Amino acid sequence: MLNIILFGAPGCGKGTQAVRLAEHYDLYHISTGEVIRSEIKRGTELGKSMEGYISRGELAPDSIVVEMVRDFMRTHSDKGAIFDGFPRTTAQAEIFDTMLGEIDQKVDIMVYMDVPEEELVRRILLRGKDSGRKDDSSEDVIRNRIEVYRQQTAIVAEHYTKQGKYVAINGLGTMDEVFARLIEAIDAKK
Repeated sequence: MLNIILFGAPGCGKGTQAVRLAEHYDLYHISTGEVIRSEIKRGTELGKSMEGYISRGELAPDSIVVEMVRDFMRTHSDKGAIFDGFPRTTAQAEIFDTMLGEIDQKVDIMVYMDVPEEELVRRILLRGKDSGRKDDSSEDVIRNRIEVYRQQTAIVAEHYTKQGKYVAINGLGTMDEVFARLIEAIDAKK
């Protein structure tokens, strides 16, 4: 069983690469951001409670995100998964480790996709033109998301570094080049 955390700032390509990795390793793929955006689009109570956070470029509260992942893991524990955008805080990482331990699983590797800030902003603005996502069309919101990432999320790497599970790769290049680097890093940890 293989559990991978794909890690990096907004716009680094996590979502794109997570889909490819899930197929390559036959893993489930969970994107907390996609789940939240789906809930907002459907107008659910969860979506309504999350809409304000997302529009400001802020992180969703730990309690809500952890419960979403817990629900997913209850019904998807038969094989490993790739976690795209989770955990985003040290508190989430600690709870996540405990949650996985309860079903006799663990995080095997956290792979950080390193991309410079200006490239992140450029990618997100381009994505916003195609996707229509409001949080991808304002440079101020994008820069705030990157700053929130730096302050609240980047420190999660320390949690997994202490466990010997953290690996960084260069996130620049073609999709295939980045994918090859990810495979190399993951296979080296298996």
